[in-house]
Amino acid sequence: MPEPPKYLPNPSSTHRGILCPQWPAAGASLQKTAIVLALLLASVPLPPTQGQPRIPLETVKLWADAFGQDLYSTVTKYSGSLLLQKKYKDMEPSLKIKEVDGLELVRKFSEDMESMLRRKVEAVKALVEAAEEADLNHEFNASLEFNYYNSVLINERDENGNYVELGAEFVLESNAHFSNLMVNTSISSVQLPTNVYNKDPDILNGVYMTEALNPVFVENFQRDPTLTWQYFGSSTGFFRIYPGIKWTPDENGVIAFDCRNRGWYIQAATSPKDIVIVVDTSGSMKGLRMAIAKHTISTILDTLGENDFVNVIAFSDYVRYIEPCFKGTLVQADRDNREHFKQLVAELVVKGVGIVNQALSEAFQILQQFQEARQGSLCNQAIMLISDGAVEDYEPVFEKCNWPDRKVRVFTYLIGREVTFADRMRWIACNNKGYYTQISTLADTQENVMEYLHVLSRPMVINHDHDIIWTEAYLDSKLFTSQSQSLALLTTVAMPVFSKKNETRSHGILLGVVGSDVALRELMKLAPQYKLGVHGYAFLNTNNGYILSHPDLRPLYREGKTLKPKPNYNSVDLSEVEWEDRAETLRTAMINGETGSVSMEVKVPLDQGKRVLFLTNDYFFTGIKDTPFSLGVVLARGHGEYILLGNTMVEEGLHDLLHPDVSLASEWIYCITDIDPDHRKLSQLEAMVRFLTRKDPDLECNEELVQAVLFDAVVTAPMEAYWTALALNTSIASEDGVDMAFLGTRSGLLRSGLFVGSEKVSDKKFLTPEDEASVFTMDRFPLWYRQAAAQPTGSFVFNIRPTEASESPGRPVVVTASTAVTVTVDEKTAVAAAVGIQMRLEILQGKFSAATQQCSDVDGPCPKSCQDSDLDCFVIDNNGFILVSGRPQETGRFLGEVEGAVMTQLLSTGMFSQVTMYDYQAMCKPPHHQHSAARTLVSPIPALLTAARWLMNELLLFLLEGSTWRVDSGAEAKAVFHHSHKHKKQDLLQPCDTEYPVFVHRTAIQETNGIIECGACQKIFVMQQIPKSNLLLLVTDSTCDCSIFPPVLQEAREVKYNASVKCDRMRSQKLRRRPGSCHAFHPEENAQDCGGASDSPASLPLLLLPLCAWVLPPQLLL
Repeated sequence: MPEPPKYLPNPSSTHRGILCPQWPAAGASLQKTAIVLALLLASVPLPPTQGQPRIPLETVKLWADAFGQDLYSTVTKYSGSLLLQKKYKDMEPSLKIKEVDGLELVRKFSEDMESMLRRKVEAVKALVEAAEEADLNHEFNASLEFNYYNSVLINERDENGNYVELGAEFVLESNAHFSNLMVNTSISSVQLPTNVYNKDPDILNGVYMTEALNPVFVENFQRDPTLTWQYFGSSTGFFRIYPGIKWTPDENGVIAFDCRNRGWYIQAATSPKDIVIVVDTSGSMKGLRMAIAKHTISTILDTLGENDFVNVIAFSDYVRYIEPCFKGTLVQADRDNREHFKQLVAELVVKGVGIVNQALSEAFQILQQFQEARQGSLCNQAIMLISDGAVEDYEPVFEKCNWPDRKVRVFTYLIGREVTFADRMRWIACNNKGYYTQISTLADTQENVMEYLHVLSRPMVINHDHDIIWTEAYLDSKLFTSQSQSLALLTTVAMPVFSKKNETRSHGILLGVVGSDVALRELMKLAPQYKLGVHGYAFLNTNNGYILSHPDLRPLYREGKTLKPKPNYNSVDLSEVEWEDRAETLRTAMINGETGSVSMEVKVPLDQGKRVLFLTNDYFFTGIKDTPFSLGVVLARGHGEYILLGNTMVEEGLHDLLHPDVSLASEWIYCITDIDPDHRKLSQLEAMVRFLTRKDPDLECNEELVQAVLFDAVVTAPMEAYWTALALNTSIASEDGVDMAFLGTRSGLLRSGLFVGSEKVSDKKFLTPEDEASVFTMDRFPLWYRQAAAQPTGSFVFNIRPTEASESPGRPVVVTASTAVTVTVDEKTAVAAAVGIQMRLEILQGKFSAATQQCSDVDGPCPKSCQDSDLDCFVIDNNGFILVSGRPQETGRFLGEVEGAVMTQLLSTGMFSQVTMYDYQAMCKPPHHQHSAARTLVSPIPALLTAARWLMNELLLFLLEGSTWRVDSGAEAKAVFHHSHKHKKQDLLQPCDTEYPVFVHRTAIQETNGIIECGACQKIFVMQQIPKSNLLLLVTDSTCDCSIFPPVLQEAREVKYNASVKCDRMRSQKLRRRPGSCHAFHPEENAQDCGGASDSPASLPLLLLPLCAWVLPPQLLL
């Protein structure tokens, strides 16, 4: 049997992460032929095989018509759809339908967003000015004693009940504006990572100096109450945050958060950069030295972002790229590439003799080629040399490749306590405008790596260029660990803070970075959903093409019962969400900040990918001034191109709004309630009523949306009386098994009426925030509304819903049916509302049973019925999911799982089509390496050695914590080792690309039948569309076993890329727009400020580390 035509991935596509669906030409031709044959066969009765039942076509059609009429009668009766349609029809003479100008709309949204973001910039500028002025007036005092509010210690008491040092009383109150966290909006608090001493003179002077920011924090918040977190991150490591909040250590008692590692700090402190990390893997680097080197590389990688480019080269007696695919190039330092490098770094082993000149030559060559090709950052270029110093023959390389211009800075990291080669490493750095540091312990790594950022910031500091940066989207880690109500995606606006003192000008001293968060959810509220229509939406992307906000962005995944952020959630490319943009026309225009529009035929997944809508979308886009962001607005043709305008008297609308059956979209902004604390307790409906009754003149409301709600309230008001009258006739309601009726309008108004007691409602989550798909959200209309709008006018769409209320959790017990209500004015049609019912599944089954016992022109019992043992009858929806079956366990399942032979035949005849969809944000189980398991079975030695290594690590940590090595260094080392072990633990799921099939009924074919050859027997089937619905009736012969046909499954399959394609995707340099400013060098910078030796004293644990290297095999210490 020929396979139905499928979308096939195009492996030759260079689209990053994208497999372009293509229809085979021959398949399309066969499909057309199959449809014609199916139409011809549909009218031809099928002769039964001897001993098999005959399935009369006219009888099946009679059953389908009878069932359809009964269903239509029930759903129209209880939903009141005809009444609602009439009410809107009566209003048509007073209505207007306005055509939406997409370009005008996107420009208006962009201007509103620009205005909001400008206010955040002004707040940050005020903080920068205050911090620099405070520093100018502050004289460093090495003996300063000063108490401040330490975020970890506040409100902590000792065993005597007294407040601990730096832990005075700090009033904290729950604040809805800050995700209901306990905060103090009158003052800030100060957080420090574990490895930073909280009373170090540099810390005390910096904290004392930045006390001047407290009144500015408060003033900013009073001037712009939409501000969220404001903060100052110091170059010395402390983090002043407003409002003040208590910080909680992790499960190991460690505060790992270091503001200097955050993207906003790094981006504001330096310009974009091209980095080549050159690491020594010769034999002299064994043991702890290699562990420190690996940690150093990982720390450097953590300081890179989307605007940076990187590669890692290892050298011993030969040079190799740790990722061979990246040979001779640099790759964007996005999250995926950074994590990939970290995994490869963890596998480095030492061997041979270190010959550095070839590695340096290779690094210079890459940087030069990128510069000449106008690729990469086109700004700073640097080489990071990581070695124990046993290097020779390096001076000729610099003479040839970097002198006299010294366009590439060289930073050197001397690994270990040995100082024999310190002069060599310092000479390299000082003669190439870099910086030299010695890293002798794991705990020293963070502080020493950060020095290179201060060097790169010098030109910007000397020029006093306060560049404003905006970060990519990220999840607020503080909110995430605090398990707040919502996991907010944020962007941060940040600016650097400089020392303006004349005596330090040539040193270019960076004091820190000031920043403020912007919740992207709040930003997207400026593109209200009611203006975009039932299938419309708005989205934002960055200059690198990454999604900032999009309804289809899924930053979290579920592992067991826990929600976790995906590893690559903030580097999802626009082309991985809008994957129909095969030519990247939309992506290119938006990255370039252009204003314009494109149109695309798109396939929109619904209901967790089980269904699909075919739409023609118009995309309108423009840049947001003074930011790296672009805004896109999507309007669906036929649904989003028109907006309904109606007027009504306030008094009349208010009267009809104040009913218990009315609710409003809780996430839509009818009135602004999140600024004034007195308004935060108000629901949107309560706020609207206060606004309309003029009880609160300070309330600001969206008058256009309020007017739309009032109009819809008036038009839909009769539905309450209609549903109440039906509910009073309890016998009828109980007989028909309808639990409730509901409606929604394009203004976000919801009405519902119960026909049974609330305790008897089958699906209690429906129309509640717990069931997000069934209510209006900030960026989506309800699923039942969207499906109804895509159905022909007057037709109902039926959905089967699994609920937890059934005896078997997940087993379907409820069916919803909904239809759209449209209005036509001057030949323009707009969707005004959708209305529907929720009914119990057994009632649907009962109606089906009654309908299939009818027959035409026959006196007495019908010759055939779905109760017959030789027939199987199914009611399926237009996506192939079973609503009714003679076997209850099959309800809710996909037909192809149950009847693979029939589904295959329906696909080949064209009654159903298979559409291949793609998910580039999927999470898959990693492949299991069988050789590893086999090795364990062959010999227990590797396992014993692993255990020995663990014991030695634990001993080392114990000694570190007990020594006087340096303050809190043991805790830092513990955090490092804990992170290392945690990193090596294989995650249960990892990011991947998947493809999955969705099956769709072709509405042009209303009936079909056929005979399937199943070896020893033939299986007869007849399918008939059920009128005025999205349902189909399928009758098959149950006596013929067709299990030789495999099931047709609707399951996702991971897209596997061969090595060549995978390498091409990883190397690909997609179009991006570089930041507008670059500060690479300044003639006045002091290049001789290039670092010195570490002054960390030796300690017993460090002296014992060579013993560890001696006891255990070297490869186990790597």
